Amino acid sequence: MPTIMDSVIIIGVALSFAAGAICAGLVSALLMRANSRREKEHRRELERLHENALQAQQERFDETIGKVSAQMKNATEDMLRQRQSEFAQSSSENIGQIVNPLKETIEAMKKTMHDSTLEHTRMSAEMKSGIEHMMTQSEAARRSADELAKALKHGSKVQGDWGETVLDEMLQHQGLTRGVHYHVQETISDEGGAPVRNGEGRIMRPDVIMHLDSKREVIIDSKVSLTAFIDYVNATDEAARSAALAAHVESLWKHVKELAAKDYSSHIRPPKLKMDYVIMFVPHSGALWTALGSKPDLWRKAMDMNVFIADEQTLFAALKIINLTWIQIAQAQNHEKVYELANEMIDRVGQFMRKYENIGKALDNAQKAYEEGGRKLVPQGQSIVQTAGKLIKLGARQSDRNPVPELCGEADEDVSELPAAARPTGDIM
Repeated sequence: MPTIMDSVIIIGVALSFAAGAICAGLVSALLMRANSRREKEHRRELERLHENALQAQQERFDETIGKVSAQMKNATEDMLRQRQSEFAQSSSENIGQIVNPLKETIEAMKKTMHDSTLEHTRMSAEMKSGIEHMMTQSEAARRSADELAKALKHGSKVQGDWGETVLDEMLQHQGLTRGVHYHVQETISDEGGAPVRNGEGRIMRPDVIMHLDSKREVIIDSKVSLTAFIDYVNATDEAARSAALAAHVESLWKHVKELAAKDYSSHIRPPKLKMDYVIMFVPHSGALWTALGSKPDLWRKAMDMNVFIADEQTLFAALKIINLTWIQIAQAQNHEKVYELANEMIDRVGQFMRKYENIGKALDNAQKAYEEGGRKLVPQGQSIVQTAGKLIKLGARQSDRNPVPELCGEADEDVSELPAAARPTGDIM
């Protein structure tokens, strides 16, 4: 066990160590304090030196900035003067590039406006002249219309010619051919060929004889009744209108009775087939329907007298049917022609076959004759070539242009058998 002495010694040693540590700490603190004072003085010296260096550097920087500013100012002034000169020159060129085309455009616009003004003036003059000419033509047309109205109103011949013209135009418009499908103003004749006259002694000459087909025919007669109708249209009071309308209806009815009395269809001779009615064509639809509106049974009474009243629309439909009929007739005739051509073609084929066979037979006969003639030319047997060869061997002279072909030796043998006295000594001519 440790003794008290040992403990005392240990304590003493510990105290010694503690005292040494305290002394060492005090010495260290003193040293650190001394070092801190020196460091502060050194730091103050460094700061003073740094401030002096900064001040010197600031002075050098200010001096450099001044020099650079002066140089920049001079360079900027030179550059500005150069840029001003270049800008002035460039501006002058650019303004010239802009202004010159603008001047040219303005000049072109001025020229165009001037030309346009001249053209407008010319066109105005032409328009004025055209308007004056149109007014003159309109006045002439008005006068012509008035004259036509007067002629249609008071000239029955003019009205009739106008109706016939409208009828002929309608027929041609439907594709019908004048002189083929219909005849205009053809005289009606009797069986003896003499012209037929009506009760007034006039020759019966209908406006149109329409051929419905190759056998049937129908009469179309144009009747224009416009005098009373024009009075009806131009009437200013009801009494005048009623009187004009009654006169208009009476005029149409008069035409119906005249056509019924002429009885055109009775003069159509066989082999033609007559139709039991005649078509009364009224070219003005307004005039016809005005009359029918006043007297609705007018058309029925006319049909009872074998007169069919037709305006442009009604006749147009009838002509369309007639044209279709003629188309069918033409097709049927074409079919007949096709049949005739087919029969003719078949007959010609038969003739050709017969002649072809005869040619074959003739060629066979010619071949046989050729072969038989060829047998007469062979250099053997009883042929003319063999006989000619014998004559040559006996002294006959050949033709230089047409020599006889070479022969076999039979002719030589035949000639050698002849006695010497029988052989010719010279050429046979």
